[in-house]
Amino acid sequence: MASSCRRPEHTAPPDVFYNEEEAKKYSQNSRMIEIQTQMSERAVELLNLPEGQPCFLLDVGCGSGLSGDFLSEEGHYWVGVDISTAMLDVALDREVEGDLLLGDMGQGMPFRPGTFDGCISISALQWLCNADKKTHSPPKRLFTFFSTLYSSLSRGSRAVFQLYPENSEQLELITSQAMRAGFTGGMVVDYPNSSKAKKFFLCLFAGVTGVLPKGLGSETSDRNVSNQVQFSGQRCRFKNMKGKSLKKGRDWIFEKKERRRRQGREVRADTKYTGRQRRPHF
Repeated sequence: MASSCRRPEHTAPPDVFYNEEEAKKYSQNSRMIEIQTQMSERAVELLNLPEGQPCFLLDVGCGSGLSGDFLSEEGHYWVGVDISTAMLDVALDREVEGDLLLGDMGQGMPFRPGTFDGCISISALQWLCNADKKTHSPPKRLFTFFSTLYSSLSRGSRAVFQLYPENSEQLELITSQAMRAGFTGGMVVDYPNSSKAKKFFLCLFAGVTGVLPKGLGSETSDRNVSNQVQFSGQRCRFKNMKGKSLKKGRDWIFEKKERRRRQGREVRADTKYTGRQRRPHF
């Protein structure tokens, strides 16, 4: 019981808990950035998107846009939804490339049918299991969310939610409401035999019945499993990271500017000085 009291969702409602102070941590704490990016990478892997094809994705509980940074790096377009104005303000200050929307996921997703090619969500879904107001009913809010999400996804796409379930009853509540809304799929557990590295991913299929992916580490549970979640093709991009990618080379800058032009944003013209390294100041 003592451990559950330390859970953020037991401290305050999400729009209160993620205030300005908490929001800054997500853009300044390198450890948080590393974990968020690792889980986003794994979630996108579970989406099983077409190779080399940019997709239009929804990020539910996008926060300060760390997950969106990874989506942009992979060449995808995205829309982020979050209930915290402080977190979205940080995302705006960081000039993330996705579009941002202030909204409560428990009130449903306000998008037209078939809008998105997939959906990810990192560490947000378990908040719907709490009744922060007298009018809140967790089963109803979960069903409203899943049913409107199902509608906004194209048929054959997937939604992947990384979550921190409190107990088996909470998992049953979440999955039952998802299936009731029309989804198929189930829970993918990475490193099930590790108390620290274990991660839960709810992998849902919209309109089709797919084969549930295998969790990482299930075949090597008898070996020495690291306490950190390790993914194939992990990249060393986290040193001295303060909310933005380290990929600041000339090619990366040109690619980012081109993406912004395609989005209709105003971008400075390319010159011979674009991306040029400056001499260090003494």
